[in-house]
Amino acid sequence: MANDSSHEPAACTAPMYFGVDMAKAKFVWARHGDSHSQSLSNDEDGFESFVQALRGLPVGLIVVEATGGLERSLALWLVRHGLPVAVVNPRAARDFARAMGHLEKDDTIDAIALAHLAQTLAGKPNQAGIRFTPAVPEVQALQALVQRRVQLLNMRTAEQNRRAGSVRVLQKSIGAVIKTLDKEIAKLDRDIDDHLNRHFKELTARLGSIKGIGPVTCAVVQAFLTELGHVSNQRISKLAGLAPLNRDSGAAHGKRHIYGGRKIVRCTLHMAMRSAVRFNPVIKAYYDRLIAAGKSDKVAVTACSHKLLRILNAMARSGQDRNPELHGFTT
Repeated sequence: MANDSSHEPAACTAPMYFGVDMAKAKFVWARHGDSHSQSLSNDEDGFESFVQALRGLPVGLIVVEATGGLERSLALWLVRHGLPVAVVNPRAARDFARAMGHLEKDDTIDAIALAHLAQTLAGKPNQAGIRFTPAVPEVQALQALVQRRVQLLNMRTAEQNRRAGSVRVLQKSIGAVIKTLDKEIAKLDRDIDDHLNRHFKELTARLGSIKGIGPVTCAVVQAFLTELGHVSNQRISKLAGLAPLNRDSGAAHGKRHIYGGRKIVRCTLHMAMRSAVRFNPVIKAYYDRLIAAGKSDKVAVTACSHKLLRILNAMARSGQDRNPELHGFTT
């Protein structure tokens, strides 16, 4: 009797979800629903082996844990092969793992938990900000320049702290290192200015017209807040970590706090506000009004940063140098 092919099981077309735990020499990946993982080298050979393992499968989402930049090459490789990728904050990934009962921690457990997180993220009704989208090469170059500048600033601060408590015999050595770092930072500042003038001249001039917004702030905002002008004010505030978040439960109304977001953007805007509250008349008036209302200096500066970011977002969206909200802000 001939076999009836109509009774054969249909090929599985349900989306599959994968998690990737990154390390310097290797990465470990797992599929949601499996209790085991596989390990591959963190190089192009390992990337290609991973892509081949996924070939022909209905991949719903791959979650890669951010690991100090080690995840970037793999994420770019996967996107180039048309695979959906999300890069997640390690703290959020660990909190999710604990919530799912993964109290232990090793590479396999982390990969399995990340695969479960992939399924959860893929099921969110609002998919805004989940998928990893590589920046254009000009933005990637600007990000690299700004990140290198931050590294050198941290190194200089460390040397300055060492000099303060060092014995006399070390003063000359530490001073020489600080002098070298000063030269490198100055060179990077010139390189950043040149890059902004070549690729982001129009928006840099627009944002830089506001008192208190200097070249460094312009560079950081354009490098690490590429959504500026393309999303709502509420969304841009959350991305920068400047949106006051509710802490309410039942009849209790907790104090609003900012949380998360992109630290480098938030810290840079905070430093810019230290200048703006002195030299920008509108920001100063807003700051003074908050202080007079009993707000602390930290709360007032955060509120000023939040207000300024919304204005920058409106300027980038409209393509105009001035905005009705911006009266008094420009030079």
